[in-house]
Amino acid sequence: MKRALTLFLLTILIASCGSSANKNKPAPQAVRGDSIPTPYLAPDSIRYYHDLVANYFSRKHFLSNFSGGILIAKNGVPVYELYQGFEDRSTKDSMDAASPLQIASTSKPFTAAAVLQLVQAGKISLDDPVAKFFPGFLYPEVTVRTLLNHRSGLPNYLYYMDPGQSKKFGQEWPRDRKATNADVINTLTTWHVPASYRYNVHFSYCNTNFVLLASIVEKVTGTPFPQYMKTNFFDRFGMTDTYIRTMDDTTANMSYQPNGYVHAEDFSDGPYGDKNVYSTPRDLLKWDQAWYNGLVLNQQWADSAFTPYSNERPSQHNYGLGWRLFFTKTGKKVIYHNGHWHGFNSGFARLVDEKATIIILSNKKNGAVYPIARDLYNVFGNYDGKQAPGEE
Repeated sequence: MKRALTLFLLTILIASCGSSANKNKPAPQAVRGDSIPTPYLAPDSIRYYHDLVANYFSRKHFLSNFSGGILIAKNGVPVYELYQGFEDRSTKDSMDAASPLQIASTSKPFTAAAVLQLVQAGKISLDDPVAKFFPGFLYPEVTVRTLLNHRSGLPNYLYYMDPGQSKKFGQEWPRDRKATNADVINTLTTWHVPASYRYNVHFSYCNTNFVLLASIVEKVTGTPFPQYMKTNFFDRFGMTDTYIRTMDDTTANMSYQPNGYVHAEDFSDGPYGDKNVYSTPRDLLKWDQAWYNGLVLNQQWADSAFTPYSNERPSQHNYGLGWRLFFTKTGKKVIYHNGHWHGFNSGFARLVDEKATIIILSNKKNGAVYPIARDLYNVFGNYDGKQAPGEE
């Protein structure tokens, strides 16, 4: 055990080199209380992967304007970790390992896991109609399954509740009044908003789906979704800096435009389930490891979450139950979910063949997060026929 702890501390020492924004936070620990083994990776391997990532960042100049946190891991062991910029630009409070940022749509896998746990326990069924949970729901064909895999055809509340668009339905939602999950459900049962397309014909990404899923968890468990997730996920997996923001929270870290100004919030910032999880790279690594150790779902339901459901046409990209999927031409599979909300950008990828994890969270609008995260797949394997970053 002493040897493992020493190596883990060595990991952080290596990974943090060059990061002036770190505040000497304790090294990330494995999840406790749920029989997760202490991760291990040989020191030479840590150095090897660290240098590949560091050299890649140096060549791409990605870090020159980056504000956020990065954690790259192999076998659950961080090989590169960096925090820089400010979590609060007005106070110049530096970003560090305990700075929770909104992970935007990377929240969706958490919501999906909560629903699938209820399915696994026999409390709900994937084929339950959503109308079972919300009287007056106007889309009778829509099921829990088609919410999870974005095949419901439901209209996206981000668009139809927009103050400019809501007038079409005889309504006018105030731009400065944050909507709640209950408001989204109420509009779906009273505004007579037409479906975006015919039910279960194809995939179409829609935030409404996951607002409804979070509300179904509340209906079935009798517990507010933020508290349910804290008890059953965040606390259980040792994710001490992770929470779901509610409208009562006025202290959450804000996001910023490229010029450094705070990104204004609007009516759409209230709902959760589709977004509003705040987390850190270290906590998301614990989330990743909980999956590998069978603590989120049993094998049957984990496999179901990672199965592609939209196969109308051949593609390397697909969607499971709350997860995006990428299948390489070389036969590898990536389980991932990105996020973008205001000035927040998040990339979270699980390279299951190599048990590698790529986590990038930014609080200053930065679209380069996504291609950078994608390029980093090649540090660990042949994902697109390119050489590993740093080896050119």
